[in-house]
Amino acid sequence: MKTLKYKDYEGTCEIDAEEEICYGKLLFIDDLITYEAEAPKQLRQEFEAAVDDYIETCAELGIEAKKPLKGQFNVRVTPELHKEAILRSYNDDVSLNEIVKRALEAYLYASHDVTNPFNISIAGQQNPVINSIPSSEPQWFNMPINPADAPYARH
Repeated sequence: MKTLKYKDYEGTCEIDAEEEICYGKLLFIDDLITYEAEAPKQLRQEFEAAVDDYIETCAELGIEAKKPLKGQFNVRVTPELHKEAILRSYNDDVSLNEIVKRALEAYLYASHDVTNPFNISIAGQQNPVINSIPSSEPQWFNMPINPADAPYARH
């Protein structure tokens, strides 16, 4: 879904083909603020006017305009995933909140660098490899391995 943005507010943009109107509403606030226009080009103007009117009305009433989102939300996951996240936070010596933040950033921003320390075991030897891999670029490791020597090989 495409959204309109203005002064830290976002709003929807919808088209009703039967009524031949464009309309939308402000997102992420507790109040219901809507706007409409006859053409898509006019919808942006109506959206911006609705935001300005909302802010002005809140000021006149002496109440704080509701800013979109607080940066807090509840996440429901399986107990197994919760345990893995807690273990990861313990091993990385960071909070669970930091683990969730990193996971969201990695998911939402493909070019975001993800810190993921790990070791690769080759024929029973531990070799520290890389401490940080940019998530947007695939990494290839050219390490000669004799398949017969691999720990999972059948002899």
